[in-house]
Amino acid sequence: MLPQAFNNVIDALSMLPGVGPRTAERYAYYLFKSNDKISDNIALALSNLHSSVKSCPVTFALIDAEDEVSPFYSDPERDKTTILVVEEPLDIYAIEQTRGYKGTYHVLGGAISPIDGVTPEQLHIGELIKRANNDNVKEIIIATNPSVEGESTALYLERILHEQNPNLKLTRLARGLPLGIDLSYADQITLSAALENRTDL
Repeated sequence: MLPQAFNNVIDALSMLPGVGPRTAERYAYYLFKSNDKISDNIALALSNLHSSVKSCPVTFALIDAEDEVSPFYSDPERDKTTILVVEEPLDIYAIEQTRGYKGTYHVLGGAISPIDGVTPEQLHIGELIKRANNDNVKEIIIATNPSVEGESTALYLERILHEQNPNLKLTRLARGLPLGIDLSYADQITLSAALENRTDL
């Protein structure tokens, strides 16, 4: 029997996605045998997380609690007539690392998934439509994940956005096979996208 305090840490860590009981045990033991400051720093960071971070009311990106809107929106160098739509806030930073995009972002807050009970009304789609009108948006880039839910969400966005504004330019990120992958390891969605987006030689 482990001490109760140790079990409490294991139970807490096990709540994290992808962390099973054995992994949680290893993390808990590492924290126990390490310098107290490591545990203290983690505890302090977690205690400040909800009070120091919030969602941007325009883009729904993560921002500091004292900020009014995301710098991805307030920056005058950003092109407000272009919006790149992603599922989750952290997807923004993957795009930003490319240093090749200078428009703004919009976070849906997930993807449509009837099995999980996620409907279009639960996502920030209505806010996206309002932004498209208020900012005279010319192009919306749909960058949902290459999953069944992501594809369904992209198709729904395409339909509803065109209904609102038939002249709005809608594009999607190119999809296909990544470099270095064997065909036998590629999933069905990736292969289908690669065929659909094939190029001339």
